[in-house]
Amino acid sequence: MSKNLTQEEIRLEAALTHKAHWRRWGPYLSDRQWGTVREDYSYNGTAWDYFTHDQARSRAYRWGEDGLLGICDNHQRLCFAIALWNGEDSILKERLFGLTGTEGNHGEDVKEYYFYLDNTPTHSYMKALYKYPHQAFPYSQLVTENQQRSRKEIEFELLDTGIFDGNKYFDVFVEYAKNNAEDILIQITVVNRGAEAKKLHLLPTLWFRNTWCWHGDTNKPVLQEVITDNGFHTIVAFHETLGKRWLYCQQAKELLFTENETNHQRLFNTPNTSIYVKDGINNYIVNGQKSAVNPDKVGTKASVNYVLTVGAGETKVIKLRLCDVPNLTNPFNQEFDVIFSQRQREADEFYHRITPFNLSEDMRNVQRQAFAGMLWSKQYYHYIIEDWLKGDTHTPTPPPERQNGRNKEWFHLYNEDILSMPDKWEYPWFAAWDLAFHTIPLAMIDTDFAKYQLDVLTREWYMHPNGQIPAYEWAFSDVNPPVHAWATWRVYKIEQKMYGRADRQFLERVFQKLMLNFTWWVNRKDNQGNNVFQGGFLGLDNIGVFDRSAALPTGGHIDQSDGTSWMGMYCLNMLAISLELAKTNPVYEDIASKFFEHFLYIADAMNKIGEMEASLWDEADGFYYDVLHLPERQITLKVRSIVGLIPLFAIETIEPDTLKMLPGFKKRLEWFIKNRPDLRQNVACMETQGVGARRLLAIVPGDKLRSILQKMLDESEFFSPYGVRALSRFHAEHPYTFDVNGCQFRVDYEPAESSSSLFGGNSNWRGPIWFPVNFLLIESLQKFHYYLGDDFQLECPTGSGKMMNLWEVAAELSQRLTSIFLKDAVGKRPVYGGTQKFQNDPHWQELILFYEYFHGDNGAGIGASHQTGWTGLVAKLIQQFGEYEV
Repeated sequence: MSKNLTQEEIRLEAALTHKAHWRRWGPYLSDRQWGTVREDYSYNGTAWDYFTHDQARSRAYRWGEDGLLGICDNHQRLCFAIALWNGEDSILKERLFGLTGTEGNHGEDVKEYYFYLDNTPTHSYMKALYKYPHQAFPYSQLVTENQQRSRKEIEFELLDTGIFDGNKYFDVFVEYAKNNAEDILIQITVVNRGAEAKKLHLLPTLWFRNTWCWHGDTNKPVLQEVITDNGFHTIVAFHETLGKRWLYCQQAKELLFTENETNHQRLFNTPNTSIYVKDGINNYIVNGQKSAVNPDKVGTKASVNYVLTVGAGETKVIKLRLCDVPNLTNPFNQEFDVIFSQRQREADEFYHRITPFNLSEDMRNVQRQAFAGMLWSKQYYHYIIEDWLKGDTHTPTPPPERQNGRNKEWFHLYNEDILSMPDKWEYPWFAAWDLAFHTIPLAMIDTDFAKYQLDVLTREWYMHPNGQIPAYEWAFSDVNPPVHAWATWRVYKIEQKMYGRADRQFLERVFQKLMLNFTWWVNRKDNQGNNVFQGGFLGLDNIGVFDRSAALPTGGHIDQSDGTSWMGMYCLNMLAISLELAKTNPVYEDIASKFFEHFLYIADAMNKIGEMEASLWDEADGFYYDVLHLPERQITLKVRSIVGLIPLFAIETIEPDTLKMLPGFKKRLEWFIKNRPDLRQNVACMETQGVGARRLLAIVPGDKLRSILQKMLDESEFFSPYGVRALSRFHAEHPYTFDVNGCQFRVDYEPAESSSSLFGGNSNWRGPIWFPVNFLLIESLQKFHYYLGDDFQLECPTGSGKMMNLWEVAAELSQRLTSIFLKDAVGKRPVYGGTQKFQNDPHWQELILFYEYFHGDNGAGIGASHQTGWTGLVAKLIQQFGEYEV
């Protein structure tokens, strides 16, 4: 990239060098704090039931805050968000509503329409949209209808209620522009899309996270109203560590104050500890309880009550300003609009710098919203297991069952960070393997934040002393695929390519900790010490015949094709990193040799024929399968799934220049070629030199590669018009069945939601398209092409007669994935299927949702609707398209 930095890059540099704290304020509020493990103090771990949406408006949170399109500081001391009331709802709209895991017919599911439209890495400019109906929000209807539907039926969505018919809703745009690191301009634009004038209460709200009730802190923060010298109604915030902040409110006529403390009387029929409580403003606005707010205009939660009458098609704008400067002469003068325009222009310049290629406007729109979703999905994540297990000094002691319950073995875990969430409503907690994929698109726009995400999960206050990386808060001890090393290496290479920086210190720091994690895997997940790994469900939920995280109904254990392949990939990722580090530190040559040798043993175990009764490679089918080990026999579980494609991920090429620079490693490699033919025969060609005299290390050799790809590229099997399915369509007509003691287990092709609540319930790996594994397939195909060159060709799609090299196959797969979001020949986006509002309405059709996974046949979005996390990988695919295809 050019050395002439954009203004956003200058801000990033200032943040890195601590010249200005541009990252202090950002979109760090959760979209949902209720129903999380952190807030669950029940005896039986039923988080959804212990702290409900209905309680959230009245009950103070312990570990974090949620809000509607809001911001907070990086320690979440002071928060800002909007609340809304249309005069019809039974409660203020302060937070997003959705179904709990037990209410939805496909698990938890947000039932609102909101969109992350723009954001920059320093959050110098942010924009989001919430669509708020004119009529009463149908809370009960959404719950009742979905509870009545079976798992074989589709979900009942907010649009299905008819509440948006006739465009009877407000578009509420919230924008933030930073004048400097501590001066945040806020603009709220309300558009009435309906044909009649409607009244709206708009309540910009400022509040402190409750940190005083749990330990009896004496230094309680405070908000109070002041009238500045220029006559502006202002809320001043006093906090011991944050200092003072002022919220200037344009045209404010009524400021309402209460406390961010629990309404015990409403929830538990016990006396309140405070006269004014968390739902005081709600009770004042909705229920007309004048005594619910503090007439002295002081508290820890405050709202500005703007009562707007918005005509049909009319737009109204409200401006606010949150900063550390008292008595601003005119906070909403012409400078306000100039700053907004300037930050918007600078955001455009920054993103054009990231992708300077000749892309269509539709592609740019999708990529920009993907990046926006990634950045809006940052969240302040706070969770101290020791305190959570023991309880706080000023609260009841947690039930004794907790000491033997969830996450008890993670006593050391102390989390307080800004982390990238998979989805701030459906998954408002970090997930180890999701986070690894997040860092790829994040590295394109903010390498420092991406690197921090990878670094922090390996730090001692996250990683278990035994070397395990925490999976996710519902069960930190679950096992996610070991993709951390892959992400670390990719982020390092992305920064090197895009920005010309090689951060070897980052690479080495994370590598050292990953050595501990690798050892944990070897010691805990290789059941018989034969380099064949188990691993458990590995994030793939219902991919197998049985629940791979539970005791098998047959007894015995499963040797996993995916578990073993992930470890092969892990070996090669660690090998690549150690070879890079060895270029400046010869000590790493020995470590590289160790990972090289370990990979040979894993590849040998994957491909060995004849020494086991059943191999992971099935010669007759030309595919990899899991193997069930019973005391008396071994059974190949012939489910044709992504499990059999994951061996493709274990591939690395070694450049001749690298071998020349590292004679110690080269000597070891040559020794194995000469002296261990038994190992080298089951590894894809480390001996024969490929294009550019490269060496290849891969689990899948050429003959097996062709066989696997023929199935993967067969449109009657894996190859959907929108990517590679997680399960072959072959199983639609040929379900796999397995009988155990009169009970039949089966795997059917299910292209959409799971028909079963087992194995995770709200996700499905039996047919849909998932971006993370598809992205790894694309990278693997590119690497194979890097070694094999243009001469290795095969039909794509299988049976079409159209021959492609593997680079072209990768490009075809990438194109199919990106087409999910792009308008087709008739202007429809596959991601929205038959949802006509999104397909045809000009106020909806340019808005993009990044779902958790996608229908295996038609590409429609399924699952979490804001999982930009790993689905945000589409931003990287679009960038590659612009770089290589245009």
